[in-house]
Amino acid sequence: MVITDLLGVAKMAAITLDGRGRIRHWDDTAAELFGVGPPRALGRPPAELLRLPREHRGAFEPEAFGHVWCGACTLPRVDDGERAEVGWWVYPIGGTPGEHGISVLALAADLRRLRRDGIGITIGDLLLAPPGRPAGAGAAARRPAGARLLRVEPALTAPRADLPGQGADPFAGRLAGLLPALDPAAAEKIASRVLGLGCPAVSLGLTIRLPIVPHTAENPAAPRAGGAVPPPRSARPRAAPRDVPASWEPLTYLGEAGEQIGSSLDHLQAARTLAEVLVPRLADFAAVELLERVVADSAPPAAEIDETTPMRRVAVAHTDDPGRWDEAVPEGEALLLPPRTPCVQAMRTGRPVHVRRVGPAQAARFAAAFGDRDLSPLFIGRALLIVPLIARGRVLGTFELLRKPDRPGFGDLDLAMVDELARRAALCIDNGRLYRREVQVAEELQRSMLPGDPPDVAGARVRYRYRPAEQAAQVGGDWFDAIPLPGCRLGLVVGDVMGHGLTSAAIMGQLRTAVRTLATEDMRPDRLLRQLDGLARRLGEDYLATCLYAVYDPVERRCTFANAGHVPPVLVSADGASRVLPVPPGVPIGVGGEPFQTMEIVVEDGAQLVLCTDGLLERRDRDIEQGLAELRGRLAGASADLDGTCDDLLDTLAAGTPADDIAIVAVGFDGIPKDEVVTWELEPEPASVPWIRAQVAARLAGWSLHDLTDTAQLLVSELVTNALVHGAGSLGVRLIKGRTLLCEVHDDGADLPQLRHAEATDESGRGLQLVSHLAARWGTHRTDTGKIVWVEQRLPC
Repeated sequence: MVITDLLGVAKMAAITLDGRGRIRHWDDTAAELFGVGPPRALGRPPAELLRLPREHRGAFEPEAFGHVWCGACTLPRVDDGERAEVGWWVYPIGGTPGEHGISVLALAADLRRLRRDGIGITIGDLLLAPPGRPAGAGAAARRPAGARLLRVEPALTAPRADLPGQGADPFAGRLAGLLPALDPAAAEKIASRVLGLGCPAVSLGLTIRLPIVPHTAENPAAPRAGGAVPPPRSARPRAAPRDVPASWEPLTYLGEAGEQIGSSLDHLQAARTLAEVLVPRLADFAAVELLERVVADSAPPAAEIDETTPMRRVAVAHTDDPGRWDEAVPEGEALLLPPRTPCVQAMRTGRPVHVRRVGPAQAARFAAAFGDRDLSPLFIGRALLIVPLIARGRVLGTFELLRKPDRPGFGDLDLAMVDELARRAALCIDNGRLYRREVQVAEELQRSMLPGDPPDVAGARVRYRYRPAEQAAQVGGDWFDAIPLPGCRLGLVVGDVMGHGLTSAAIMGQLRTAVRTLATEDMRPDRLLRQLDGLARRLGEDYLATCLYAVYDPVERRCTFANAGHVPPVLVSADGASRVLPVPPGVPIGVGGEPFQTMEIVVEDGAQLVLCTDGLLERRDRDIEQGLAELRGRLAGASADLDGTCDDLLDTLAAGTPADDIAIVAVGFDGIPKDEVVTWELEPEPASVPWIRAQVAARLAGWSLHDLTDTAQLLVSELVTNALVHGAGSLGVRLIKGRTLLCEVHDDGADLPQLRHAEATDESGRGLQLVSHLAARWGTHRTDTGKIVWVEQRLPC
């Protein structure tokens, strides 16, 4: 049954978003429902403020979704983490009505409250109103005993113009009461838009106790002796088709119940649905209790069950008056069940425990499992059935069923149906738990493979941003990195593995590790991509990825690029002009057969470079070329605040729940001041050693680094001496004051020095041991003409 026009009937929260998807209006009902007030909510995207499921975030994006969405989800409150069951009606408004610029209107309601208290309306002779709510004199007398809402689901429906108060004008008035003050034209536009898309409504599943009325052809509504009358037509059970035998009813029920239980990938929602479908068809009271580790989906279910196993009650359903058992057996309560209770027995044996009628002594023992609360009235005289939930050979929990004394006990057919539902529900709960676990593992895997904080290097500033795709289980293969290289240079890489899922994430991790390893060999960008391409083709056919690799030299103020089918970067000059760099396109990594090319440009101090993946540029309404044009436009005149630049790009170019991963690397080119770099060319003769020692001391004195002089002189002496003994051709020294004091010695020799252990009788081999002991770091790398040996010393604080 669908109840139309929920506005004015149920308590609803109203939230409005501006054209950027940020919250503009957040009322008191929203603050009560989500546990966060307007000061913290305003100006933030809903997906950032609330832990919305990823599959629903797109509905709150003004540009990404574009049509009305209604549905339900369970999410934690911001203040205390308590899970709230929320119904949503989200409308794309579009345009800029009034001065408020409302692009999205989201209405929300507490479904758990609606299910518990009713919604204060009358269906025929049935009043659905919370206890104590003023509904007119005699309302309580008209309320049928046993009336209870089981299911409340968000829905959309057209306004009922045939009923008083259901036209467009009253609706617009009630809607305007939820929104901030708007001019009449804006309010009318929003109301018209909502009416055109569908009014907020709920689909109800309810139970009522029907009187027994004899049917006569002459007068089917004739009252019986005693005043009983037929139930209102809207509350009568739907008759089965004439050609369906009555014996099929249990199969129909099992099919429909199983479909409802399996309709969600949320394991807790599956447990709640199980309780709802059991009542009242099979029981008058149902409670589902799961192992705590199943609820948290943090580990597989326990192999052994005893009284020390923590559990949690996740669902309760009953046919008693609303709120009758809320305090006695609340949902969400943590439990430690005493030994030898029927619940522990059912879980340990794997077989149901059936008590045909619970006597007073048994009721007292059962109630003792719940502490000091007197739950004997819940058990006395009722039929009790406790069924374990077992999936894949592991116990997940139990559910308990009770029937009132005036109802027959559980028969063989009932036991068979309960057993079948238990198997289906256990599998759905375990599948939901495994799905959640898979999502968590995939996200943790991807997160562990992405870099941490950007490196602090001389002459450049680096900032990252990463936003995963909207599909929770579809982790992607986007990666990015900034790699400190010898000579104060910086390696920059951004790439995108083709496809999604764990395989892509694993490939991404391997390629990122390979790039870092190859980068330390100080290869030219084109040669690095060639090596990476060969590695990918040796690993397998699925290793396909686009990649852009760049090296920035803050001393020479040059940036070298090589590309493997990736989107080009955008360079912003110091005066704010932006342009898309015409880097060679190249073919993706793993294709092979084509060479990679290198492009080198001069970059001025104060320039910025932005690299990204195609998830930032490509959307449903925009191709990559259009995205690049918009990116260049957004970067024109960008400030030196790289964090602000990255955030602005995500806010303006990316959907809040993108269809593809988004990675952004922003680099500010500051360069190393020329007076902090000095170079000497030496004659390859022994007299050069004392001369360079004196030159280094003089330069360090000019930099006020007197404390480093003795160690620096010793280190440069060892490196120059080794170059004279083992090197050949030209000889040079470069000293750079950056984040550290860097000393480089280059020569034309091909052999790289190796650190080795010198015995007591050896006449050589101790020089590099001394270097390794005195330097903070040291290393070697080849050049086009020879090699460089370098050492670093930490600068004094």
